[in-house]
Amino acid sequence: MPGGPLFLARAVYRRRRLRDAARLLPVLGLLLMLLPALGRDTSGDVRDAIYFFILWGVLIAAAAVLAPGLSATEGDQETDIPPDMPPPAQRSAEDPR
Repeated sequence: MPGGPLFLARAVYRRRRLRDAARLLPVLGLLLMLLPALGRDTSGDVRDAIYFFILWGVLIAAAAVLAPGLSATEGDQETDIPPDMPPPAQRSAEDPR
């Protein structure tokens, strides 16, 4: 077993869970938008329009709540990479790949 810590630092762990929640938010929104289509036979109901606009507002509010936690400071970026991992290779401008 490597000599590094067994668990991530609390701030890194929370930031990763926030990223996971931000990735799942569009999927959850899509599923919630499909619910009216799956539940009833009526189409074009006013309640559906109200539901969509309320859901749209809730999704925007959820994204606004998650967004500040997603932007990391420069000091926090270094804690994401384990100390024994080498930095990513830099490409030169002449490298055709």
